[in-house]
Amino acid sequence: MAVKVRIPTPLRKFTQGADEVSAQGNNVKAIVEDLEKHFPGIKERICDETGKVRRFVNVYVNGDDIRFQQNLETSLKEGDSISIVPAIAGGY
Repeated sequence: MAVKVRIPTPLRKFTQGADEVSAQGNNVKAIVEDLEKHFPGIKERICDETGKVRRFVNVYVNGDDIRFQQNLETSLKEGDSISIVPAIAGGY
């Protein structure tokens, strides 16, 4: 099933500048694998060497953080929207 994936600016070099792409999969893990198949190198920016979402990357399905759902096993349905958001740190 197809879902929309919003791509943050730092990862758009992998998507030829596209801010949104379509990907196929029934859970977030499958979407990340599909993204890697079409945009080689993007997975290592999203996931660490153990396959988990990197600490400073947030992934949302329809606005809900997957860390409060089933993480990469979070189920998807046709038309869902995924947002990949790099964490921003800062201060004075």
